[in-house]
Amino acid sequence: MQAHPSVNLPRVLPVWPENERPHAQADDLDFPRLTYYLPSEEYRTGQTVLILPGGGYGLVSSAKEGHRPAQLLCAHGIAAAVLEYRHSPRRWPVPLLDAQRALRICRQQALENGLHQDQVGVMGFSAGGHLAGTLAMHPEHPESAIGGALDAVSGLPDFQILIYPVVSFVEPYSHFGSRDNLLGKPADPDLARALSLETLAGPHAPPAFILHAQNDQSVPPENSHLLAQTLTRHGVKTQFHLIPEGGHGFGLGANLPWGRWMLDWIASPLSKRSPL
Repeated sequence: MQAHPSVNLPRVLPVWPENERPHAQADDLDFPRLTYYLPSEEYRTGQTVLILPGGGYGLVSSAKEGHRPAQLLCAHGIAAAVLEYRHSPRRWPVPLLDAQRALRICRQQALENGLHQDQVGVMGFSAGGHLAGTLAMHPEHPESAIGGALDAVSGLPDFQILIYPVVSFVEPYSHFGSRDNLLGKPADPDLARALSLETLAGPHAPPAFILHAQNDQSVPPENSHLLAQTLTRHGVKTQFHLIPEGGHGFGLGANLPWGRWMLDWIASPLSKRSPL
């Protein structure tokens, strides 16, 4: 797929109406924030990707794992939106509520800009990968519906791209920092298990592209192995790449070979749900 430099300037879109943000706190003035990148009309593929950066649910790595991937996707004709979601000390389900609302906005933007409403996916890095997988496989949370037209728009993505994701919140592969930031410490063991992606995965899950580095010392690659195996067992179309080098947090750039693999996957039937 050829890159095209002609893109529109990004726009910051409000995630929640004023004074209607669930679990609002006084210092939520900056987050959540959704930055929307729309390719020039002549280059649009019709697809959209909501990007959820990582940061262990304690921060949002919005430059390396948000805006740079969005610019690359947009240069290839794919609309992209970067969500800087609320995080610790906010707890579950606040990040998911922000993500579900952002996905609905992306689908509404697809309608308004003549893009495909059934090709709106999610990409997440590290803890953002856990949030992306939760968005893809957890039922829509009732608190994300606040009474308005947007509530009728689906908040579930059509495909998922998980890059060195946190998957499990239980032994032996849990990333305890992400778990504790999301659930508090000590984390409720039943909730930790329920929110592990290998528990959420089932035949209802959308197609998945998963990538992990074998030498990741922060989030063990067994996280992605476990999820890929579970999705495959349930018959979900899954493409899993285990690369030998890279460590953790390498992001997405035009000079990284996996970016080409991902772009080819998005453009292929592998990223589309099989007909029922």
